[in-house]
Amino acid sequence: MTGMPAAILHGATLVAVGTAMLGAVAGLVGVFLLLRRRALLGDALGHATLPGIALAFLVMVGLGGSGRWLPGLLLGAAATGLLGVACISLLTRTGRIRDDTAMAVVLGVFFGLGVALLGIVQRVPQAGPAGLESLIYGRAASMLREDLLWIAALATVVGLFVVALRRDLTVLCFDESFARTAGRRTIRLDLVLLALVTVATVIGLQVVGLILVVALLVIPAAAARFWTDHLGRMLITSAAIGSAGAVTGALLSASYADLPTGAVIVLVLACGYGISAVAGPARGLLARRRSGRLAARAMGSPMP
Repeated sequence: MTGMPAAILHGATLVAVGTAMLGAVAGLVGVFLLLRRRALLGDALGHATLPGIALAFLVMVGLGGSGRWLPGLLLGAAATGLLGVACISLLTRTGRIRDDTAMAVVLGVFFGLGVALLGIVQRVPQAGPAGLESLIYGRAASMLREDLLWIAALATVVGLFVVALRRDLTVLCFDESFARTAGRRTIRLDLVLLALVTVATVIGLQVVGLILVVALLVIPAAAARFWTDHLGRMLITSAAIGSAGAVTGALLSASYADLPTGAVIVLVLACGYGISAVAGPARGLLARRRSGRLAARAMGSPMP
């Protein structure tokens, strides 16, 4: 019994550090995803990872493993996630359909394939689908030290890419035509952004699950818009909101039995969004009312 508090503290530390890094990197990538008007891309990618998770599970079981090795599952998720990105890009550029339509098509087809593969997984006698639940619904409390190292490595790579390409991605999001005229390869930049979103989605699977991972990408960025109009400060604010919300939700979920991690994190982030929508100094409700009163007072005052 004397070792129990130390074990609990160690587990809570792993959860806090892992979810903090994930929330921060999701907040960073989510800003460009929001400015690029592709907020639903995270949802499409999250669902597109399901076939890869199931296939990786079946392959590892077929090779004599348990099917629950996290790096293998994440590799499978990344493979079909990137395939989903390629399909979306192909449909929008050659199929003459809108981005949202392409995302809906990819989401439906890949998720349907994933559900069919899960039916096969359920019939595997020596394994069963239990190892996949943490990636479908999210379960940060089960995070191990090895999982934290994988999350930290991938999150660091994504963060470095965002910092290095911040100016190019900014031009791409605000004025694609100007970016093309200025000599920037917009197609390559777009694919890099989609790849960063894919990696952020994959590392978010264990924490929030593939169904709710889009909320981790979109809500912090949307909340940050209420606090500032400056892109640099928006990136920092979004990362801070994502990190704080992910840590708070994960620790709350770990403290109470039968509370799904992903759902609790999303609810915490939703509360943060509500506070931002009301109190944000740039676009919040109170700030807009204050600006309206000042404008009305200025229009009604006598000319000097």
